[in-house]
Amino acid sequence: MDKKIDWQSLEFSYLDTDCHIRYTWKNGNWDQGEIRNDPYINIHIAATALHYGQSAFEGLKAFTCNDGKVKIFRADENAKRMEKSASRILMPTIPESMFIEAVTRVTKENIGYVPPYDSGGSLYIRPLLFGSGPRIGVQPSGEYTFIVFVLPVGDYYKGGIEPVSAVVVDRYDRSAPNGVGHVKVAGNYAASLEPRQIAQKMGYPINLYLDAKEHRFIDEFGTSNFIAITKFGTFVTPSSSSILQSITNKTLMSLAKDSGMKIEERPIQFDEIQDFTEVGACGTAVVITPVNRIERGDRIIEVGPQNGFGPILGDLYKKVRSIQVGELPDKHGWLTEV
Repeated sequence: MDKKIDWQSLEFSYLDTDCHIRYTWKNGNWDQGEIRNDPYINIHIAATALHYGQSAFEGLKAFTCNDGKVKIFRADENAKRMEKSASRILMPTIPESMFIEAVTRVTKENIGYVPPYDSGGSLYIRPLLFGSGPRIGVQPSGEYTFIVFVLPVGDYYKGGIEPVSAVVVDRYDRSAPNGVGHVKVAGNYAASLEPRQIAQKMGYPINLYLDAKEHRFIDEFGTSNFIAITKFGTFVTPSSSSILQSITNKTLMSLAKDSGMKIEERPIQFDEIQDFTEVGACGTAVVITPVNRIERGDRIIEVGPQNGFGPILGDLYKKVRSIQVGELPDKHGWLTEV
């Protein structure tokens, strides 16, 4: 690393680092992987990723802990989810041991880019798997590329987390029933670009999707899972075969159970929102973003405090962040030391 970085000015945006790691799958096997310094790839014009959407990715983070050690958060869960995504669109799976070796190795090679403890930043890790071999008919590729690159990112919300507003854009669906909404494939995000842009032009940072069949049940936010707290203190989150299973959501549910909270994964009707005391969008980038206002047509629902977190989601947020940087014990074995 020969760059000087102002850790306090980091944003959640792309920044070149020293290198990435790249593996190739041919003839039924993965190679040993190699460290590459050039952040570009040559790809065949008939690659299946370009024509037929054979592409899946993950997102996870490494943190400098309070003891000075660098640790990666829940890499095994990202490995399992990438395996599920790969299988759904007929790509070779990445063995969990290879996945963890890849993210650990590339983090170690770029260790100087991990923001220091107490900076609020982290090293964002992006594993990417795609069909790189040529096919002109609709069929799986004969060659695949697996890449892991990293970049330092700052605290997503400078100056503290404040609630945001969301909007339902009813004429768009996130994914089809029995489609690929439950896996992290690139096509899901291509489909989300236009409704996200519409929401932002309306003045809403995020949009909320309802189920594609009836538009009656909550699906998820455009970038993350929907979570809420009922007036009885129950943690609720939608259950649907079209929802991407968030590792952050899974983490929050584990911690909620640890504290004795009741957990409900079930279909949630849109009309229930008015009865919730706290609502949040949860994902890797922020952990939890509180949502205090949701608009649908001429209806506006306000929920939770107008400033900061509600008490329950705020406590869960602090616990996750504290575990990630070593301020609370890692009782569940979620951290992998680099």
